[in-house]
Amino acid sequence: MKKTLYRYIFNEIPPPFLVGMVTFTFVLLMGRFLKLAEMVVEKGVPFTDVLRMVSYLLPSFWLFTIPMALLLSILLAFGRLSGDSEVTAMKSCGISLYGLLPPPLLFSAFASLLCMWVTVYAIPWGNSSFKALMLEIAQSSAGISIKEKVFNNAFPDMVIYAETLDAKAQNMAGVIVHDERDPKTPTTIFAETGALYSDPKTHSMEFQLKNGSIHRTEDKGGYRMVQFQEYVLRVALTDTVPKGPKKASEMTIDELLHPPKGTDKKEVLARSLELHSRLALPFSCIVFTFMGVPLGIQNRRSGKASGFSLSIAVILCYYVALSAFDTLGEHGILPPLLSGWGPNLLFLAAGVYLFMKTAAEEPLPLTGLYPQMKELMRTRFGKGGKR
Repeated sequence: MKKTLYRYIFNEIPPPFLVGMVTFTFVLLMGRFLKLAEMVVEKGVPFTDVLRMVSYLLPSFWLFTIPMALLLSILLAFGRLSGDSEVTAMKSCGISLYGLLPPPLLFSAFASLLCMWVTVYAIPWGNSSFKALMLEIAQSSAGISIKEKVFNNAFPDMVIYAETLDAKAQNMAGVIVHDERDPKTPTTIFAETGALYSDPKTHSMEFQLKNGSIHRTEDKGGYRMVQFQEYVLRVALTDTVPKGPKKASEMTIDELLHPPKGTDKKEVLARSLELHSRLALPFSCIVFTFMGVPLGIQNRRSGKASGFSLSIAVILCYYVALSAFDTLGEHGILPPLLSGWGPNLLFLAAGVYLFMKTAAEEPLPLTGLYPQMKELMRTRFGKGGKR
């Protein structure tokens, strides 16, 4: 009988979990859609490349959406069981709330393993693949982003103007290039004609200019002008992708565990914080299980809207605590271990408390808050409306 019951409860969780995954992932992606659409419309990036970029970004979102979707799915699953009085029927058969815990715990264990795979393998793969694709896109679309009779800033610290150019944005006439890559000696180049070519081997673009002059400001107010028949200006495309050393969020677990010799204390602290944060987030699936079961069952008493609102509040409070503990860790107030695992320990204690109160059929501290606020709002605004 228990196997049948456990299978029945377990089957209630995956459908809302998938819906939550899709919903939360879409909400997080919305912040990137405008930038991706700009790349398609203005820079002519193929739509297939945009889809690849989205696929590389997904793992970094999944690390957060999986625990969020798990909480929502357990809330809705137990909310439905409670709303249909199935939890009451199970209790009348001698099955306590503790007896209903194995199915959601088993599903949360699967979710934790999935989160762990994401943080160990998927996120480093996605970050490295995203950088490589950005470099490829910069190489293929740099020329496309140049428009005639417009001062273009397709390359960092450079402004390019072309009086005319062909449809493929390769052959140009009436070319002006202002180069400030070296702030000490800004250079302006005028050329009658020019062509733009890419060099995949060196990850760079070449401007092959003809019949022009180079105007350069020297130190101490000097000035130099050089005329040329042919001149090649090379631009490294690595400058068009994010600069600087690899961030801690882009490193693998092995890189976080073994910083190179000579790494300063600030970098070691950042790596340690990132390591514990990544390892702690998968465990939040277990934490949210203890939070979701009692909150879902309370739907019977407070209504579905109240239970759903409480679950969203739990998610917001958890990530606010996550940010607060991370800030304390960055300032050295808390050690990295406590900074990463502190929110889990805090919310696990709260979840166990709520679970025990619900198992003992005692009202939760927050269950009466929503009806009281609803009644207060109805009383005040109802009277105001009559006046």
